[in-house]
Amino acid sequence: MGIMDHSFETVESMQFRRGMSRLGAAVNIVTTRADDGPYGFTASAVCSVSDTPATLLACINRTSSCFPAFETARFFCVNTLAPSHEALSNLFGGKTAMAERFAMGQWTEGKSGVPVLEDALVSFECELTHAVDQGTHRVLFGRVLGLCAGGNEEALLYCARRYLTVGAPS
Repeated sequence: MGIMDHSFETVESMQFRRGMSRLGAAVNIVTTRADDGPYGFTASAVCSVSDTPATLLACINRTSSCFPAFETARFFCVNTLAPSHEALSNLFGGKTAMAERFAMGQWTEGKSGVPVLEDALVSFECELTHAVDQGTHRVLFGRVLGLCAGGNEEALLYCARRYLTVGAPS
């Protein structure tokens, strides 16, 4: 019997969204660079896949305005946010033009040319190794080429449709 050989119904979309809002997650800005400039979006759907080789995944909605840039990108960066980045998260999560998004925050160019947030909690510069479409999203698998940890030890989380701070230094 295969995985899909069953007659169970799936959960309704809004019920699923309400349930997932209770699943707290780190807030990240995922970035890349295209011929016409930098692109980025706010994401909480990011996680570790393997430590050998170092690999993570990030999910992007295929209807996102920056999806075409990520669809053809070879490299991307996952920038994990600190509490001081709440406004930046909102900016990258909205309908703001890309130039305006990158006008806020301190950005540098990573070794692959992608935008890296200088004061991120941690930044993972990745090479795309695999992509899978699932429902409305594309799952990007990235082999981590570089990692830069900032000085902040507090993380910005999103849970129950609001921001939270965890990891206060002792």
